[in-house]
Amino acid sequence: MSRTMELGVHALELDVALTADRRLVLTHDLTVSAVTSADRRPLRADDPLYPYVGKPINALTLAQLRTLDVGVRLPRHPDDPFALTQVAMPETRMPTLGAVLGLVNAYEAESVRLHVELKSDPTRPHLTADPELFTELVVEELDRHGRLDNAAVLSFDWRIITHAAGLAPGTRRFALIELDTLHWHEDLGDDIPAAARDAGATTLSPEHAMVDEALMAQARAAGLDVAVWTVNEAGLAARMLDLGVAGIVTDYPDRMRELWRERGMELPEPVGPLKPVGV
Repeated sequence: MSRTMELGVHALELDVALTADRRLVLTHDLTVSAVTSADRRPLRADDPLYPYVGKPINALTLAQLRTLDVGVRLPRHPDDPFALTQVAMPETRMPTLGAVLGLVNAYEAESVRLHVELKSDPTRPHLTADPELFTELVVEELDRHGRLDNAAVLSFDWRIITHAAGLAPGTRRFALIELDTLHWHEDLGDDIPAAARDAGATTLSPEHAMVDEALMAQARAAGLDVAVWTVNEAGLAARMLDLGVAGIVTDYPDRMRELWRERGMELPEPVGPLKPVGV
C-alpha cells in the first residue's frame, strides 16, 4: 500500500470483513485463505479452532487472526496469475481497518480516496456479518479517522449500499456487479444501472466483461458513473476509456499511469514517503 501511494494513484481499494469480536480486518476472503495465509501457532494450546486456515473470519477473534502469517504466497498451481502480482512479505500480520486508516493519515494522503469493499455474501449467511451492523461499523471507523468525505463504500451485497446511503449520504457508494453474482439480486431486470441507483449507489462498478455501449448508455440515463474492474492491460483500459468509464480498477497502477500520460490526462501526484519523527 505504501509503495502504491508513493507511485501516485487516485484511490486505494481495501477489502474488509468482520471478526467474531466485531473487529474490522483487511481480508479478501470470508474464510482464512490457504493461498495467502499460514498458521504459525494457536492463540492458546487447547484452542479447538486451531488450525485457523480455512476457518470463517467471523468465527475467529482478532487475537486468533493475528497469529497468522498473511504475508505468504502459496499459489495452488505454478501459473496462478495472482502469484505474479503479489510479493511475499513474511511475518506480516492481518491489519485492522483502523490501523490502515491511521497509516494513510500518517502519509497525509488527503488526495487519495479510500475505497472500502465490505465482503458480504447473502447466499452464505453463515460466513457473512449482519449487513446493517457491518456497514455501521465501517462508517463509524471512516468517520473516526476523518475520511467520510474522501472515501467510498463498495459491496456486491447491495443491502450494504442501501444502508450506507442512509448512514452516510455524502459518501460515495459503489454497487459492485459481476456475471457470477447477478442472481444475488431479485428483480434486477434488464437495466442494471437503474437497479443500482434505486439501491442507493452513486457509481456502478461492473467487471469489465459486462461493459459495452448499451450498459454505458443505461448508466448515463441512470445518472451513474461507471468504474470498471479488474483491468490490467493497457489496451483493454484504453477501450474502457473510449466507452466512457470514469474509473479503472487495476493491479498495475504503473501501467495505467503510462496510459494516462499518453492520453494527456491529469496524473495523480505521488504521496510520501513517510518523514522521520521530528522532521
